[in-house]
Amino acid sequence: MPLERHLLKGILNQYIEAIFHLTDFMPDHSIERVVPTGHVFIIFELDGFQRSTYNNETLEPIATFREVWVSGMQKNHISISAHQQSELFVIQFKAFGAFPFFHFPIQELNDSVISGKEVFGAEILALREEILTRKTTEEKFQSAENWLLNRFRQDKIPPTDLLEVLEKLQNEPVINSVEIFEGYSKSQKHLIDQFKKYVGLTPKYYQRMLRFNEILRQIHQANKIEWAQVAYQIEYTDQSHFIKEFKHFSGINPLKFIQQGFQEGTNFFPLDKKG
Repeated sequence: MPLERHLLKGILNQYIEAIFHLTDFMPDHSIERVVPTGHVFIIFELDGFQRSTYNNETLEPIATFREVWVSGMQKNHISISAHQQSELFVIQFKAFGAFPFFHFPIQELNDSVISGKEVFGAEILALREEILTRKTTEEKFQSAENWLLNRFRQDKIPPTDLLEVLEKLQNEPVINSVEIFEGYSKSQKHLIDQFKKYVGLTPKYYQRMLRFNEILRQIHQANKIEWAQVAYQIEYTDQSHFIKEFKHFSGINPLKFIQQGFQEGTNFFPLDKKG
């Protein structure tokens, strides 16, 4: 499963988490659960396969996608199709990074997976065709960079005081979150409005998502998992609160999560693994 990641520089590095090219993906399953990471994605299929999203409970298909689609801020898990010999090209925006390129409040994309053409019009299909015709992955990356630089609007960048709150939430202990919110230079309503505009989520919901992803990081790295210790370290009020939050974001309780071997993954988990 070759995965090439592009080294971003300059202004794009400030707002784009990653651009990567995935080729010859050979999953041992056909449907996978994706848990929220706090990012917006533009996804290009370069293999001609139709992708689907599914009802999380029944796994009945909801919608299908071809060519290019956008995945907005997801508040909890979604179920998507996985295909043999997949080739995908993906732009992953930082939590606050999509607005300067999308030019409308990111909240409008919450809990949605929609056609890229609905968001960007014919230009995104033209970019896909350009990426397809480029012979090397580096040339594909350069095409994406050129498009992003052309879309970038300096007057749409997030304000400094919002970035300061985001940085503190990402780097300081959860217990500091109330103090971080109260330290914002303007009103709490203004902070919420700014978060919805640039991130898509409210500050408290975004903090909850960060905490859940820290759990995944810890259990992915752990040799032996003590759930009570994990809950304590991530500063949940009690273990029942921890279990409730874990199931909210992943759709599964922590014990079953481990029984199914999901701790080996990061944010993609097979739902119909063979063998």
